[in-house]
This record gives sequence, structure tokens and C-alpha cells, in this order.
Amino acid sequence: MARFSIPLMGFVLLCIWAAVTEAEYMKYKDPKQPLNVRIKDLISRMTVEEQIGQMVQIERQVASADVMKNYFIGSVLSGGGSVPAPKASAEAWVNMVNEFQKGALSTRLGIPMIYGIDAVHGNNNAYKATIFPHNVGLGVTRDPELLKRIGAATALEVRATGITYAFAPCIAVCRDPRWGRCYESYSEDHKIVQALTEIIPGLQGDMPANSQKGVPFVGGKTKVAGCAKHFVGDGGTTKGIDENNTVIDLHGLLNIHMPAYGDSIRKGVATVMVSYSSWNGQRMHANRDLITGYLKNKLKFRGFVISDWEGIDRITSPPHVNYSYSVQASVLAGIDMVMIPMNYVEFINDLTFQVKNNIIPMSRIDDAVKRILRVKFIMGLFENPIADLSMVNQLGSQEHRELAREAVRKSLVLLKNGKSANKPLLPLPKKAKKILVAGSHADNLGNQCGGWTIEWQGRTGNDLTVGTTILTTVKNTVDPSTQVVYSENPDTAFVKSNEFSYAIVVVGELPYTETVGDSLNLTIAEPGVSTISNVCGAVKCVVVIVSGRPLAIKPYVATIDALVAAWLPGTEGQGVADLLFGDYGFTGKLARTWFKTVDQLPMNVGDPHYDPLFPFGFGLTTKPTKEN
Repeated sequence: MARFSIPLMGFVLLCIWAAVTEAEYMKYKDPKQPLNVRIKDLISRMTVEEQIGQMVQIERQVASADVMKNYFIGSVLSGGGSVPAPKASAEAWVNMVNEFQKGALSTRLGIPMIYGIDAVHGNNNAYKATIFPHNVGLGVTRDPELLKRIGAATALEVRATGITYAFAPCIAVCRDPRWGRCYESYSEDHKIVQALTEIIPGLQGDMPANSQKGVPFVGGKTKVAGCAKHFVGDGGTTKGIDENNTVIDLHGLLNIHMPAYGDSIRKGVATVMVSYSSWNGQRMHANRDLITGYLKNKLKFRGFVISDWEGIDRITSPPHVNYSYSVQASVLAGIDMVMIPMNYVEFINDLTFQVKNNIIPMSRIDDAVKRILRVKFIMGLFENPIADLSMVNQLGSQEHRELAREAVRKSLVLLKNGKSANKPLLPLPKKAKKILVAGSHADNLGNQCGGWTIEWQGRTGNDLTVGTTILTTVKNTVDPSTQVVYSENPDTAFVKSNEFSYAIVVVGELPYTETVGDSLNLTIAEPGVSTISNVCGAVKCVVVIVSGRPLAIKPYVATIDALVAAWLPGTEGQGVADLLFGDYGFTGKLARTWFKTVDQLPMNVGDPHYDPLFPFGFGLTTKPTKEN
């Protein structure tokens, strides 16, 4: 037997080597393997702790490479205004994101994390980013192709900062402008909202022709995962109170608030975020019938469902009062990833306990993790987890600013033009002896951009980011011989004594977001009304309203010669001057009803009591002028 010992030993070694080689080949790391094979292979290797880690999204303030590694964290986010440093460069963002990513990759299985941010009108947390008009203005355009281009530009600016996931678009159907998030909604009409889901293939890329329904698609390193939000009915709450109760029957919910989700899923949206609001008294974050029953089973959504910020805490009232119940109710309802975003250890401990004690079945955890991994594999995160600096020049690029300027032009609505139809005031002559520009919003970039700009609530003033105020654009557009006088809130004597050819008055709302913006009176911010009165009572004037929704203006319309709804146009104020002075014509049509008094609200097109100041679809048009 001894003569066989050496070959036999060699054979044994060969077998061991083959086994080691086989062990080193992990199917999930092979991009040539089919998607489902990769998912199945990876899940089969994961411990319960590693799976639960994938379901966790934490705020960058509590994240570190060690936290990522030790807790197997699947995702990090920047909340509104959460930045690496004030006025941080694109390079600083990339370096921060990569630091967290390296922590995730250093784990046993090396599963990359996904980094999310609220890029709701451009990459709006990042200094120098192009800030596009908010959705309330984009709805006016009724231009899906424009939205697709905005989505593509936003994706590039998000990727420029090393980020791969945008919490956009908001596809709420705002039925009551008293809601503080109404400007995040394209329209009161679900058909416009449905059409403008075309921003999703802009953000994510076009679905391949042979795609399976409901399976998400993200097309490479210049695209980001999108997020349809907030599921479902967030725009229909009673009196427009944020995070409140939407009282409507199932037929109404499915006909008004649900349709855009079907369109989003058909276009391959990667994720869906659940709403803080309730439907007929039941918190959406705990609504299994709608999240699992309708979204996942009926609409065949195969991406992952994410909670809103501390959304599961708010299942109880007061929030967080019975956190273990909130964990159980939300995960069983079908939420796959939880935006915790701070107390992640508590969440991990509670969920681990519930899984190990069969309160939550392992099959529910498997479903959540499969969905999260599906998105990560489809995005190519396993092949390209580390961001490079090749796209930093996309942030605030001139091409994107020109696109935003075009969007501003297409989003403005001309509500009145002249005291009589045969004597229009607009377009204004560029050549005039002396003109007045007045109002709290004329020279204020922060007011022009609104909430969700650099900071969560936005900020008034001109030092928050790079852009062009309306006053600056007026000066850039008029003839060099025209004297432009700016006075924020002039008195009548000043206006009368200066012999102005005409005046441009820019007033509106101060920045806000979410509950802070809930309003029962919808008034122009002080001293806007007195500015209108002082100026328009003394000289021909055009009033430009910068706001996130229709405001109470009926008492002042008679004194105004021309009236323009500019919504929240963003950083590219030149688009406003382009129309005022006739370089382009007004084309926008209201995507929301403009009420006479707040007592009429809610009032939407088709209602039996419909009696608006300006109806849905209204908008005067002008032609570009030859002289200009």
C-alpha cells in the first residue's frame, strides 16, 4: 500500500484545493450570473444580524466606517441640510460617502451600502447645485420630456457628490393648498402627476424593452435609484394638515392618489417611500393591506419599500411610546428598509429579538433583504461601490442651469395682462427712462428657491448658494440706458415723486417645508400687501408672486395691471425676466385651481361648488416681441 501513498496524498490535496477554490468563487460576486442567482446565493450566506443590518438606514451624523462594519448597515442618508461641512465641495461629499462605503465593504460579505438624499428639485442640499423649480411649477409645464431631462440632470448632480439614491419624485396629488408640502406636488389632477412620472426614467434611465413588470431598473454610473413618495394619499389630508388623516373611500383613493404609483412601477422605479399620513384613521406605516397587498402583490412592485424619517415611530401617538410595537407593525406591514435615522441600535435589538422569538417570521426578513439586494445588484453597486471624482464638474454646470432657466420659462403662469384686454402691459419694454423693482422677493435667492434648499426649511437671503435673483436678471435684461431703481418696500410718496415708467413688484411666501408650511390663511408675507398697494396705486405695475401654492390675492387684483404666478423658480431667476421682457412668450397653464377665498377650500376642478378666481388650466399667453 505504501507505494500509493504519495499519489493518494496528491489527490487529497487536489481535492482540498478544488474545494477551497470552489468556496472562493461566490456567485453573488459574479456579474455574469443571473440576478436571482446572485440574490439567492448572497442571502444563503447571510446571518440574521447581517440581514437585519441591510434593513437599516442611518443618518450620516451617526454613521462612521466602524458603525457600518460592526452593525452591517445597509444604507446611510443625509436629511435636509445634513452636509459634510458648510458650503462643502463635491469632492468633500464624495470623500465622505466613500469613507462610509469602505466600512460597509470591510464586512465579511462586503455588501455595499446605498446613500440616499432628498434631491427633490435638483441636488438641493449641495452648495452650488442647480436648483430647479419646485414641482408645483413643473406641473404647469405639462411637459414630460422636460421632466425627463431634469431627472437626468439631477441624477448627474447627485452622482457628482458620490450619492446613488434620490428620494424623488414626490407624486402626491395635492388637493388642498393649505398643506405645507403642496409645492412638492405637480398638480391637483392625477393625470398631470402620472404624465410627469417621466422624471423617473430621467433619474434612473430607460427601462430595457424586455423588462419584467415591477422589477426596478437603474442604468449605470450616471443614474441614481429613484423613490416614488409618499405612499399613499399624502396630498388628501383633512384641511391639508401635514401627516394627518386622508378620509376617502377605496374607490377615491385608487382613482386619485394611486394611479401615479402604477406609472412609476411601470417605469422601473427602484423604491417607494411610505407616507406619514393615515388613511381613514390607519397609519400608512402600519397598513399591510396597501403596502403588501396592493403595492407589492397587486401592482407587482419588486423594488424596496422604505419608511419616512422616524416614520415607524409615529405609528403610535405620541411617537416612540411603544417602539417594539412600531417595529413589529411596520415590518409586518411590508416596510423593507427603515429610515431610523438616529437610534439604530434600539431598532436592531428590537427587530433581532422579534425575529429570534418568531414574532416576525424569517420569511418577511428574507423578502425585505431580497428587495434591497435586488436594487443594489441592478444599480451595479457591487461592481462599482466607490465613487470617483470624474463627475464633480456636473454640479451646477452651465448646461443644467440653462435647463433650469428653460423650466422656469415654461412654469410661469400669466394670470392678468392689462386693466383691459386691448391694453396689455406685458411684455415690458426693455428701453424705458426709469423703472422700479420692489418687493421682499425681488432680490432674495432663498425666497426664490423655497424649502428643501441647502437647509431643510430653506433660508431667506442671498448667501445660501449660487444663483441669480429676479432683480439681477431685470438689470441684465433691460437696455443699458434704462435706469433700474430697487426699493424693497417704498412708500407711495417715493413712487409718485420718481416718475417711473412702470414697476415690477415681487412678493410671496417665505421658505418653509412640511408641517411648518401648513397654513389656514394662505396670505402674502408681510410687507407684501402694503408694497403692492403703495406701488400699484401710483404707477403701472406687474406683480410677480413667488409662492409654493395659490395665495389669497382677490382683494388686490383690481389694482394690479399684470399678475404672474412664478411659484418657486429656484436659482435661475433669468427665466422670469425672459418672459417679462418678451424674449419668450408665456405658455403656462394652471395645474392647480386658484381660489377666491380660503373658505372655499378644498376646491378642485370638477367639484360641484367650483367657483375659482382663476380656474384649473387658465393661463394667458404672449408672443415673443420682435423689438427685443
